[in-house]
Amino acid sequence: MIPKWTEGNAVPSEKTPYVITINPVEKPRDLKIRIAAYARVSSASEDQHNSFEAQVKYYTTLISSKDNWSLVEIYADEGVTGTSAEKRKDFQRLLADCRRGLIDKILVKSISRFARNTKECLETIRELKLLGIGVQFEKENIDTSRISGELMTALFASFAQTESESISGNMRCSYQKRMQNGTFNTCYAPYGYRLENGKLVIQKDEAEVVRYIFSAYLNGTSSCQIAAYLAKHEQSNRQWKQKNVEYILQNERYAGNALLQKTYTTDMLPHQKKRNKGERTMYFIQESNLPIISEEIFEQVQNLRLVRKKKYTCNANPQSLSRVMLCWNCGRMLRPKQVREKIYMTCRVHERDLNACPLLPIPETDVHQAFLRLYYKLKHHGEFLAEMVESFQMLRNRRMLWSTDIVDLNKKISELYSQNQMLASLKQQGLIDPDFFISQSNELAEQIRTLKQKKEGMMETDKDEIIEKTEYILEVLEMGPDFLDSFDGELFTELIDCVIAESKHLLTFRLKNGLELTESIEGTV
Repeated sequence: MIPKWTEGNAVPSEKTPYVITINPVEKPRDLKIRIAAYARVSSASEDQHNSFEAQVKYYTTLISSKDNWSLVEIYADEGVTGTSAEKRKDFQRLLADCRRGLIDKILVKSISRFARNTKECLETIRELKLLGIGVQFEKENIDTSRISGELMTALFASFAQTESESISGNMRCSYQKRMQNGTFNTCYAPYGYRLENGKLVIQKDEAEVVRYIFSAYLNGTSSCQIAAYLAKHEQSNRQWKQKNVEYILQNERYAGNALLQKTYTTDMLPHQKKRNKGERTMYFIQESNLPIISEEIFEQVQNLRLVRKKKYTCNANPQSLSRVMLCWNCGRMLRPKQVREKIYMTCRVHERDLNACPLLPIPETDVHQAFLRLYYKLKHHGEFLAEMVESFQMLRNRRMLWSTDIVDLNKKISELYSQNQMLASLKQQGLIDPDFFISQSNELAEQIRTLKQKKEGMMETDKDEIIEKTEYILEVLEMGPDFLDSFDGELFTELIDCVIAESKHLLTFRLKNGLELTESIEGTV
Protein backbone atom coordinates (compact mmCIF):
# COMPACT_ATOMS: atom_id res chain seq x y z
CA MET A 1 0.00 0.00 0.00
CA ILE A 2 1.40 3.39 -1.01
CA PRO A 3 1.38 5.93 1.90
CA LYS A 4 -0.27 9.28 1.31
CA TRP A 5 2.01 12.26 1.23
CA THR A 6 1.54 14.94 3.86
CA GLU A 7 3.42 18.10 4.66
CA GLY A 8 5.00 16.33 7.57
CA ASN A 9 6.57 13.68 5.39
CA ALA A 10 10.11 14.33 4.30
CA VAL A 11 10.70 15.02 0.66
CA PRO A 12 13.16 12.52 -0.83
CA SER A 13 16.48 14.08 -1.66
CA GLU A 14 17.21 14.46 -5.38
CA LYS A 15 20.62 14.01 -6.91
CA THR A 16 22.01 16.88 -8.94
CA PRO A 17 21.83 15.85 -12.65
CA TYR A 18 25.15 15.44 -14.43
CA VAL A 19 25.04 17.39 -17.72
CA ILE A 20 27.43 16.66 -20.56
CA THR A 21 27.82 19.45 -23.11
CA ILE A 22 28.18 18.27 -26.72
CA ASN A 23 29.58 21.04 -28.89
CA PRO A 24 28.38 21.33 -32.51
CA VAL A 25 30.62 19.78 -35.09
CA GLU A 26 32.32 22.41 -37.17
CA LYS A 27 32.47 21.70 -40.84
CA PRO A 28 35.96 21.81 -42.31
CA ARG A 29 36.52 25.24 -43.82
CA ASP A 30 38.14 23.80 -46.90
CA LEU A 31 35.18 21.50 -47.62
CA LYS A 32 33.99 22.26 -51.14
CA ILE A 33 30.38 22.67 -52.19
CA ARG A 34 29.40 19.91 -54.59
CA ILE A 35 27.89 21.62 -57.63
CA ALA A 36 25.86 20.08 -60.44
CA ALA A 37 24.63 21.91 -63.51
CA TYR A 38 21.57 21.09 -65.60
CA ALA A 39 21.30 22.09 -69.25
CA ARG A 40 18.51 21.38 -71.73
CA VAL A 41 18.29 21.98 -75.45
CA SER A 42 14.71 22.09 -76.70
CA SER A 43 15.53 20.95 -80.23
CA ALA A 44 17.73 18.23 -81.73
CA SER A 45 18.68 20.41 -84.70
CA GLU A 46 22.33 21.00 -85.56
CA ASP A 47 22.38 24.66 -84.49
CA GLN A 48 21.11 23.70 -81.05
CA HIS A 49 23.98 21.24 -80.65
CA ASN A 50 26.28 24.26 -80.54
CA SER A 51 24.13 25.67 -77.74
CA PHE A 52 24.51 22.39 -75.83
CA GLU A 53 28.29 22.44 -76.19
CA ALA A 54 28.35 26.10 -75.17
CA GLN A 55 26.44 25.33 -71.98
CA VAL A 56 28.80 22.48 -71.13
CA LYS A 57 31.82 24.78 -71.62
CA TYR A 58 30.19 27.62 -69.71
CA TYR A 59 29.40 25.58 -66.60
CA THR A 60 32.74 23.81 -66.64
CA THR A 61 34.54 27.18 -66.71
CA LEU A 62 32.23 28.78 -64.13
CA ILE A 63 32.49 25.98 -61.56
CA SER A 64 36.25 25.66 -62.05
CA SER A 65 36.66 29.39 -61.33
CA LYS A 66 35.26 29.02 -57.79
CA ASP A 67 37.76 27.80 -55.23
CA ASN A 68 35.10 26.37 -52.90
CA TRP A 69 33.09 24.67 -55.67
CA SER A 70 33.56 21.14 -56.89
CA LEU A 71 31.95 19.89 -60.10
CA VAL A 72 29.91 16.70 -59.69
CA GLU A 73 28.62 16.47 -63.24
CA ILE A 74 26.83 18.42 -65.94
CA TYR A 75 23.48 16.78 -66.59
CA ALA A 76 22.05 17.55 -70.01
CA ASP A 77 19.03 16.47 -72.05
CA GLU A 78 18.97 17.05 -75.79
CA GLY A 79 16.00 17.31 -78.14
CA VAL A 80 13.27 16.64 -75.56
CA THR A 81 10.30 18.63 -74.34
CA GLY A 82 10.39 20.66 -71.15
CA THR A 83 6.67 20.32 -70.39
CA SER A 84 7.10 16.93 -68.73
CA ALA A 85 10.01 15.94 -66.49
CA GLU A 86 9.38 12.22 -67.05
CA LYS A 87 10.74 12.39 -70.61
CA ARG A 88 14.06 13.91 -69.50
CA LYS A 89 16.31 11.04 -68.50
CA ASP A 90 19.29 13.08 -67.31
CA PHE A 91 16.94 15.27 -65.27
CA GLN A 92 15.65 12.14 -63.54
CA ARG A 93 19.22 10.96 -63.00
CA LEU A 94 20.07 14.35 -61.47
CA LEU A 95 17.19 13.97 -58.98
CA ALA A 96 18.29 10.41 -58.19
CA ASP A 97 21.83 11.62 -57.38
CA CYS A 98 20.36 14.38 -55.21
CA ARG A 99 18.39 11.80 -53.24
CA ARG A 100 21.58 9.79 -52.79
CA GLY A 101 23.27 12.82 -51.18
CA LEU A 102 25.84 13.45 -53.92
CA ILE A 103 24.94 17.09 -54.66
CA ASP A 104 24.75 20.30 -52.59
CA LYS A 105 23.66 22.85 -55.20
CA ILE A 106 22.26 22.90 -58.75
CA LEU A 107 22.94 25.56 -61.37
CA VAL A 108 20.44 26.17 -64.17
CA LYS A 109 20.52 28.80 -66.92
CA SER A 110 16.85 29.74 -66.50
CA ILE A 111 13.58 28.39 -65.15
CA SER A 112 12.37 27.59 -68.68
CA ARG A 113 15.38 25.24 -69.02
CA PHE A 114 14.48 23.58 -65.71
CA ALA A 115 10.71 23.14 -66.26
CA ARG A 116 7.79 24.65 -68.15
CA ASN A 117 5.22 23.00 -65.95
CA THR A 118 4.56 25.03 -62.78
CA LYS A 119 3.30 22.06 -60.78
CA GLU A 120 6.31 19.84 -61.53
CA CYS A 121 8.70 22.74 -61.03
CA LEU A 122 7.44 23.53 -57.54
CA GLU A 123 7.18 19.86 -56.51
CA THR A 124 10.79 19.29 -57.56
CA ILE A 125 12.09 22.42 -55.84
CA ARG A 126 10.23 21.56 -52.62
CA GLU A 127 11.68 18.05 -52.61
CA LEU A 128 15.19 19.40 -53.21
CA LYS A 129 14.69 21.98 -50.46
CA LEU A 130 13.81 19.20 -48.00
CA LEU A 131 17.04 17.49 -49.03
CA GLY A 132 18.94 20.69 -48.30
CA ILE A 133 19.70 21.37 -51.96
CA GLY A 134 19.20 24.79 -53.52
CA VAL A 135 18.62 25.53 -57.19
CA GLN A 136 20.15 28.70 -58.60
CA PHE A 137 18.56 30.18 -61.74
CA GLU A 138 21.04 32.56 -63.31
CA LYS A 139 18.81 34.47 -65.73
CA GLU A 140 16.18 35.29 -63.10
CA ASN A 141 18.82 35.68 -60.32
CA ILE A 142 16.86 33.35 -58.03
CA ASP A 143 18.30 31.01 -55.41
CA THR A 144 15.66 28.66 -54.00
CA SER A 145 17.64 28.21 -50.79
CA ARG A 146 16.53 31.72 -49.84
CA ILE A 147 13.18 32.27 -48.17
CA SER A 148 11.60 34.21 -51.02
CA GLY A 149 13.02 31.95 -53.70
CA GLU A 150 10.05 29.59 -53.98
CA LEU A 151 7.56 32.42 -54.46
CA MET A 152 9.71 33.93 -57.19
CA THR A 153 10.18 30.51 -58.78
CA ALA A 154 6.41 29.94 -58.89
CA LEU A 155 5.96 33.27 -60.62
CA PHE A 156 8.63 32.69 -63.28
CA ALA A 157 7.60 29.04 -63.76
CA SER A 158 4.06 30.24 -64.41
CA PHE A 159 5.42 32.62 -67.06
CA ALA A 160 7.41 29.76 -68.59
CA GLN A 161 4.32 27.53 -68.66
CA THR A 162 2.28 30.28 -70.31
CA GLU A 163 5.04 30.69 -72.89
CA SER A 164 5.09 26.95 -73.56
CA GLU A 165 1.30 26.81 -73.93
CA SER A 166 1.44 29.80 -76.30
CA ILE A 167 4.12 28.14 -78.45
CA SER A 168 2.18 24.85 -78.51
CA GLY A 169 -1.02 26.69 -79.42
CA ASN A 170 0.71 28.52 -82.27
CA MET A 171 2.16 25.24 -83.57
CA ARG A 172 -1.25 23.53 -83.46
CA CYS A 173 -2.85 26.50 -85.23
CA SER A 174 -0.15 26.35 -87.91
CA TYR A 175 -0.68 22.60 -88.43
CA GLN A 176 -4.46 23.12 -88.58
CA LYS A 177 -4.23 25.75 -91.32
CA ARG A 178 -1.79 23.65 -93.34
CA MET A 179 -4.12 20.66 -93.05
CA GLN A 180 -7.06 22.75 -94.25
CA ASN A 181 -5.27 24.03 -97.35
CA GLY A 182 -3.64 20.66 -98.07
CA THR A 183 0.00 21.80 -97.70
CA PHE A 184 0.72 19.69 -94.61
CA ASN A 185 2.05 16.23 -95.33
CA THR A 186 3.54 14.53 -92.27
CA CYS A 187 6.25 14.99 -89.67
CA TYR A 188 7.23 11.31 -89.64
CA ALA A 189 7.63 8.84 -92.46
CA PRO A 190 5.80 5.51 -92.05
CA TYR A 191 7.59 2.25 -92.76
CA GLY A 192 8.27 1.98 -96.50
CA TYR A 193 8.94 5.70 -96.94
CA ARG A 194 11.56 8.31 -96.14
CA LEU A 195 10.85 12.01 -95.59
CA GLU A 196 12.93 14.15 -97.95
CA ASN A 197 12.32 17.89 -98.26
CA GLY A 198 8.85 17.50 -96.79
CA LYS A 199 7.82 14.75 -99.24
CA LEU A 200 7.47 10.99 -98.77
CA VAL A 201 9.86 9.00 -100.93
CA ILE A 202 9.41 5.23 -101.40
CA GLN A 203 12.15 2.93 -100.06
CA LYS A 204 12.34 -0.07 -102.39
CA ASP A 205 13.34 -2.77 -99.89
CA GLU A 206 10.77 -1.73 -97.30
CA ALA A 207 8.09 -1.26 -99.97
CA GLU A 208 8.53 -4.92 -100.97
CA VAL A 209 7.84 -5.96 -97.38
CA VAL A 210 4.69 -3.78 -97.33
CA ARG A 211 3.45 -5.40 -100.57
CA TYR A 212 4.11 -8.85 -99.08
CA ILE A 213 2.06 -7.98 -95.98
CA PHE A 214 -0.99 -6.91 -98.01
CA SER A 215 -0.65 -9.88 -100.39
CA ALA A 216 -0.24 -12.44 -97.60
CA TYR A 217 -3.24 -11.07 -95.71
CA LEU A 218 -5.45 -11.30 -98.81
CA ASN A 219 -4.26 -14.89 -99.29
CA GLY A 220 -5.56 -15.90 -95.87
CA THR A 221 -2.55 -15.37 -93.59
CA SER A 222 -3.38 -13.70 -90.28
CA SER A 223 -1.57 -10.59 -89.06
CA CYS A 224 -0.07 -12.63 -86.22
CA GLN A 225 1.34 -15.21 -88.65
CA ILE A 226 2.70 -12.46 -90.93
CA ALA A 227 4.49 -10.85 -87.96
CA ALA A 228 6.01 -14.19 -86.94
CA TYR A 229 7.25 -14.83 -90.49
CA LEU A 230 8.80 -11.37 -90.84
CA ALA A 231 10.46 -11.63 -87.41
CA LYS A 232 12.15 -14.80 -88.60
CA HIS A 233 12.98 -13.98 -92.25
CA GLU A 234 13.09 -10.17 -92.64
CA GLN A 235 16.72 -9.02 -92.75
CA SER A 236 16.50 -5.68 -90.91
CA ASN A 237 16.74 -5.25 -87.14
CA ARG A 238 13.12 -4.11 -86.95
CA GLN A 239 11.01 -5.84 -84.30
CA TRP A 240 7.95 -7.27 -86.01
CA LYS A 241 4.84 -7.71 -83.90
CA GLN A 242 1.18 -8.14 -84.68
CA LYS A 243 0.41 -4.50 -83.87
CA ASN A 244 3.03 -3.36 -86.45
CA VAL A 245 1.38 -5.45 -89.16
CA GLU A 246 -2.09 -4.25 -88.16
CA TYR A 247 -0.92 -0.64 -88.35
CA ILE A 248 0.39 -1.16 -91.89
CA LEU A 249 -2.76 -2.96 -93.04
CA GLN A 250 -5.02 -0.07 -92.02
CA ASN A 251 -2.75 2.84 -92.99
CA GLU A 252 -4.20 4.67 -96.00
CA ARG A 253 -0.76 6.17 -96.78
CA TYR A 254 0.24 3.00 -98.63
CA ALA A 255 -2.59 3.62 -101.11
CA GLY A 256 -1.34 7.17 -101.71
CA ASN A 257 -3.86 8.98 -99.50
CA ALA A 258 -3.66 10.72 -96.11
CA LEU A 259 -6.12 11.00 -93.23
CA LEU A 260 -4.78 13.84 -91.10
CA GLN A 261 -5.28 14.43 -87.38
CA LYS A 262 -6.01 10.82 -86.46
CA THR A 263 -4.44 11.75 -83.13
CA TYR A 264 -4.32 15.06 -81.28
CA THR A 265 -2.49 16.61 -78.34
CA THR A 266 -4.45 17.86 -75.33
CA ASP A 267 -4.38 21.58 -74.52
CA MET A 268 -3.63 21.28 -70.81
CA LEU A 269 -0.21 20.50 -69.39
CA PRO A 270 1.25 17.97 -69.26
CA HIS A 271 0.34 17.38 -72.90
CA GLN A 272 -1.06 13.95 -73.74
CA LYS A 273 -1.47 12.38 -77.15
CA LYS A 274 -4.89 10.83 -77.75
CA ARG A 275 -6.62 9.06 -80.60
CA ASN A 276 -9.12 11.32 -82.36
CA LYS A 277 -12.59 9.80 -81.96
CA GLY A 278 -14.49 12.84 -83.19
CA GLU A 279 -13.10 15.41 -80.75
CA ARG A 280 -11.15 17.15 -83.55
CA THR A 281 -11.73 17.73 -87.26
CA MET A 282 -10.08 15.22 -89.61
CA TYR A 283 -8.87 15.95 -93.15
CA PHE A 284 -8.68 13.37 -95.95
CA ILE A 285 -6.25 14.22 -98.76
CA GLN A 286 -6.28 12.13 -101.94
CA GLU A 287 -3.03 11.45 -103.80
CA SER A 288 -0.97 13.02 -101.03
CA ASN A 289 2.03 10.81 -101.80
CA LEU A 290 3.19 8.05 -104.15
CA PRO A 291 1.37 4.76 -103.42
CA ILE A 292 3.03 1.43 -102.68
CA ILE A 293 -0.15 -0.56 -103.33
CA SER A 294 -3.27 0.19 -105.34
CA GLU A 295 -6.44 1.58 -103.79
CA GLU A 296 -8.29 -1.58 -104.89
CA ILE A 297 -5.97 -3.81 -102.85
CA PHE A 298 -6.25 -1.47 -99.86
CA GLU A 299 -10.07 -1.56 -99.96
CA GLN A 300 -10.06 -5.36 -100.34
CA VAL A 301 -7.92 -5.65 -97.22
CA GLN A 302 -10.22 -3.32 -95.23
CA ASN A 303 -13.27 -5.37 -96.25
CA LEU A 304 -11.49 -8.62 -95.34
CA ARG A 305 -10.55 -7.20 -91.94
CA LEU A 306 -14.22 -6.49 -91.24
CA VAL A 307 -15.21 -9.99 -92.34
CA ARG A 308 -12.56 -11.61 -90.15
CA LYS A 309 -13.58 -9.47 -87.19
CA LYS A 310 -17.17 -10.68 -87.51
CA LYS A 311 -15.97 -14.26 -87.43
CA TYR A 312 -14.69 -13.65 -83.91
CA THR A 313 -18.09 -12.62 -82.55
CA CYS A 314 -19.82 -14.88 -80.05
CA ASN A 315 -22.34 -16.39 -82.47
CA ALA A 316 -19.81 -17.21 -85.17
CA ASN A 317 -17.00 -18.57 -83.02
CA PRO A 318 -18.16 -20.66 -80.04
CA GLN A 319 -14.73 -22.35 -79.98
CA SER A 320 -12.89 -19.15 -78.98
CA LEU A 321 -13.30 -19.84 -75.24
CA SER A 322 -12.43 -23.53 -75.43
CA ARG A 323 -8.77 -22.73 -76.11
CA VAL A 324 -8.32 -20.32 -73.21
CA MET A 325 -10.79 -21.31 -70.46
CA LEU A 326 -9.49 -23.47 -67.61
CA CYS A 327 -11.05 -25.24 -64.64
CA TRP A 328 -9.56 -24.00 -61.35
CA ASN A 329 -9.93 -27.43 -59.70
CA CYS A 330 -8.44 -29.88 -62.18
CA GLY A 331 -6.64 -27.48 -64.54
CA ARG A 332 -8.29 -28.97 -67.64
CA MET A 333 -9.50 -26.96 -70.62
CA LEU A 334 -13.23 -26.35 -70.70
CA ARG A 335 -15.09 -27.36 -73.83
CA PRO A 336 -18.31 -25.96 -75.36
CA LYS A 337 -21.42 -28.11 -75.11
CA GLN A 338 -24.72 -27.22 -76.74
CA VAL A 339 -27.92 -27.92 -74.80
CA ARG A 340 -31.22 -26.84 -76.37
CA GLU A 341 -29.61 -24.22 -78.62
CA LYS A 342 -27.60 -22.79 -75.72
CA ILE A 343 -23.84 -23.22 -75.38
CA TYR A 344 -22.25 -24.06 -72.03
CA MET A 345 -18.58 -24.22 -71.08
CA THR A 346 -18.13 -27.52 -69.27
CA CYS A 347 -15.32 -29.37 -67.50
CA ARG A 348 -14.56 -32.77 -69.05
CA VAL A 349 -13.69 -34.27 -65.66
CA HIS A 350 -17.00 -33.08 -64.19
CA GLU A 351 -18.90 -34.56 -67.13
CA ARG A 352 -17.29 -37.97 -66.61
CA ASP A 353 -17.65 -37.96 -62.83
CA LEU A 354 -19.74 -35.37 -61.00
CA ASN A 355 -17.86 -36.04 -57.75
CA ALA A 356 -14.38 -35.73 -59.31
CA CYS A 357 -14.74 -32.01 -60.06
CA PRO A 358 -17.32 -29.63 -58.53
CA LEU A 359 -17.29 -27.08 -61.37
CA LEU A 360 -20.77 -26.77 -62.85
CA PRO A 361 -21.40 -25.83 -66.52
CA ILE A 362 -21.19 -22.08 -67.23
CA PRO A 363 -23.30 -20.48 -69.98
CA GLU A 364 -21.03 -19.02 -72.65
CA THR A 365 -23.11 -15.84 -72.74
CA ASP A 366 -22.33 -15.29 -69.03
CA VAL A 367 -18.60 -15.41 -69.81
CA HIS A 368 -19.11 -12.94 -72.65
CA GLN A 369 -21.02 -10.54 -70.39
CA ALA A 370 -18.31 -10.78 -67.73
CA PHE A 371 -15.71 -9.85 -70.37
CA LEU A 372 -17.82 -6.86 -71.49
CA ARG A 373 -17.87 -5.58 -67.90
CA LEU A 374 -14.14 -6.16 -67.53
CA TYR A 375 -13.43 -4.35 -70.81
CA TYR A 376 -15.47 -1.33 -69.66
CA LYS A 377 -13.51 -1.16 -66.40
CA LEU A 378 -10.17 -1.41 -68.20
CA LYS A 379 -11.18 1.16 -70.81
CA HIS A 380 -12.54 3.79 -68.43
CA HIS A 381 -10.82 2.99 -65.12
CA GLY A 382 -7.59 1.34 -66.21
CA GLU A 383 -5.20 4.04 -64.99
CA PHE A 384 -3.46 1.40 -62.88
CA LEU A 385 -2.07 -0.16 -66.08
CA ALA A 386 -0.19 3.04 -66.95
CA GLU A 387 0.98 3.27 -63.33
CA MET A 388 2.09 -0.35 -63.60
CA VAL A 389 4.22 0.47 -66.67
CA GLU A 390 5.70 3.50 -64.91
CA SER A 391 6.58 1.45 -61.80
CA PHE A 392 8.20 -1.34 -63.80
CA GLN A 393 10.14 1.18 -65.90
CA MET A 394 11.39 2.85 -62.74
CA LEU A 395 12.52 -0.49 -61.32
CA ARG A 396 14.15 -1.44 -64.62
CA ASN A 397 15.96 1.89 -64.84
CA ARG A 398 17.22 1.54 -61.28
CA ARG A 399 18.43 -1.97 -62.01
CA MET A 400 20.05 -0.84 -65.24
CA LEU A 401 21.78 2.14 -63.60
CA TRP A 402 23.65 -0.28 -61.33
CA SER A 403 24.59 -2.72 -64.08
CA THR A 404 28.31 -3.08 -64.80
CA ASP A 405 28.11 -1.63 -68.32
CA ILE A 406 26.11 1.44 -67.27
CA VAL A 407 28.33 2.08 -64.25
CA ASP A 408 31.42 1.90 -66.51
CA LEU A 409 29.86 4.36 -68.95
CA ASN A 410 28.96 6.76 -66.12
CA LYS A 411 32.55 6.57 -64.87
CA LYS A 412 33.88 7.39 -68.35
CA ILE A 413 31.46 10.31 -68.66
CA SER A 414 32.49 11.60 -65.23
CA GLU A 415 36.18 11.32 -66.18
CA LEU A 416 35.56 13.32 -69.36
CA TYR A 417 33.83 16.04 -67.34
CA SER A 418 36.84 16.12 -64.98
CA GLN A 419 39.17 16.49 -67.96
CA ASN A 420 37.02 19.33 -69.28
CA GLN A 421 37.15 21.01 -65.88
CA MET A 422 40.93 20.66 -65.76
CA LEU A 423 41.23 22.20 -69.23
CA ALA A 424 39.13 25.16 -68.13
CA SER A 425 41.29 25.61 -65.04
CA LEU A 426 44.51 25.53 -67.12
CA LYS A 427 43.04 28.04 -69.57
CA GLN A 428 42.03 30.34 -66.73
CA GLN A 429 45.61 30.28 -65.43
CA GLY A 430 46.93 31.02 -68.93
CA LEU A 431 48.82 27.73 -69.16
CA ILE A 432 47.29 26.56 -72.44
CA ASP A 433 46.51 28.23 -75.75
CA PRO A 434 42.82 29.28 -76.26
CA ASP A 435 42.66 27.55 -79.65
CA PHE A 436 43.95 24.33 -78.09
CA PHE A 437 41.36 24.69 -75.31
CA ILE A 438 38.50 25.11 -77.80
CA SER A 439 39.53 22.13 -79.95
CA GLN A 440 40.05 19.83 -76.95
CA SER A 441 36.85 21.00 -75.25
CA ASN A 442 34.86 20.32 -78.44
CA GLU A 443 36.38 16.86 -78.71
CA LEU A 444 35.53 16.07 -75.08
CA ALA A 445 31.93 17.33 -75.55
CA GLU A 446 31.57 15.05 -78.59
CA GLN A 447 32.89 12.07 -76.62
CA ILE A 448 30.46 12.82 -73.80
CA ARG A 449 27.56 12.98 -76.27
CA THR A 450 28.58 9.68 -77.88
CA LEU A 451 28.81 7.88 -74.53
CA LYS A 452 25.44 9.26 -73.44
CA GLN A 453 23.83 8.07 -76.68
CA LYS A 454 25.38 4.63 -76.15
CA LYS A 455 24.04 4.51 -72.60
CA GLU A 456 20.58 5.58 -73.75
CA GLY A 457 20.63 2.88 -76.42
CA MET A 458 21.52 0.24 -73.81
CA MET A 459 18.72 1.45 -71.55
CA GLU A 460 16.20 1.21 -74.39
CA THR A 461 17.18 -2.22 -75.75
CA ASP A 462 16.92 -3.99 -72.40
CA LYS A 463 13.17 -3.61 -72.06
CA ASP A 464 11.22 -6.02 -69.90
CA GLU A 465 8.65 -8.19 -71.64
CA ILE A 466 5.99 -7.35 -69.06
CA ILE A 467 6.37 -3.62 -69.86
CA GLU A 468 5.99 -4.26 -73.60
CA LYS A 469 2.91 -6.42 -73.07
CA THR A 470 1.30 -3.87 -70.75
CA GLU A 471 2.02 -1.06 -73.23
CA TYR A 472 0.42 -3.19 -75.97
CA ILE A 473 -2.69 -3.70 -73.80
CA LEU A 474 -2.90 0.08 -73.34
CA GLU A 475 -2.65 0.56 -77.12
CA VAL A 476 -5.42 -1.99 -77.74
CA LEU A 477 -7.65 -0.26 -75.19
CA GLU A 478 -6.87 3.16 -76.69
CA MET A 479 -7.83 1.96 -80.17
CA GLY A 480 -10.89 0.04 -78.97
CA PRO A 481 -14.44 1.44 -78.74
CA ASP A 482 -15.72 3.15 -75.60
CA PHE A 483 -18.47 0.55 -75.21
CA LEU A 484 -18.98 -3.01 -76.45
CA ASP A 485 -22.56 -3.88 -77.34
CA SER A 486 -21.66 -7.52 -77.99
CA PHE A 487 -18.76 -9.88 -77.41
CA ASP A 488 -15.75 -9.03 -79.61
CA GLY A 489 -13.59 -12.12 -80.11
CA GLU A 490 -10.72 -10.16 -81.63
CA LEU A 491 -10.46 -7.79 -78.67
CA PHE A 492 -10.81 -10.75 -76.33
CA THR A 493 -7.87 -12.48 -78.04
CA GLU A 494 -5.77 -9.30 -77.97
CA LEU A 495 -6.30 -8.69 -74.23
CA ILE A 496 -6.89 -12.05 -72.54
CA ASP A 497 -4.36 -14.84 -72.09
CA CYS A 498 -6.74 -17.23 -70.33
CA VAL A 499 -9.89 -17.38 -68.20
CA ILE A 500 -9.89 -19.41 -64.99
CA ALA A 501 -13.32 -20.62 -63.91
CA GLU A 502 -13.20 -20.37 -60.10
CA SER A 503 -16.86 -21.43 -59.84
CA LYS A 504 -20.11 -21.11 -61.72
CA HIS A 505 -20.36 -17.56 -60.39
CA LEU A 506 -16.76 -16.31 -60.40
CA LEU A 507 -14.18 -15.92 -63.20
CA THR A 508 -10.55 -14.79 -63.19
CA PHE A 509 -9.31 -13.14 -66.40
CA ARG A 510 -5.54 -13.31 -66.89
CA LEU A 511 -4.39 -10.47 -69.15
CA LYS A 512 -1.58 -10.83 -71.70
CA ASN A 513 0.88 -9.27 -69.24
CA GLY A 514 0.08 -11.85 -66.55
CA LEU A 515 -2.14 -9.60 -64.42
CA GLU A 516 -5.20 -11.45 -63.07
CA LEU A 517 -8.52 -9.65 -62.54
CA THR A 518 -11.61 -11.24 -61.02
CA GLU A 519 -15.11 -10.72 -62.37
CA SER A 520 -18.33 -12.25 -61.09
CA ILE A 521 -20.97 -13.75 -63.34
CA GLU A 522 -23.66 -11.57 -61.75
CA GLY A 523 -21.64 -8.42 -62.36
CA THR A 524 -20.43 -7.81 -58.81
CA VAL A 525 -16.92 -8.60 -57.71
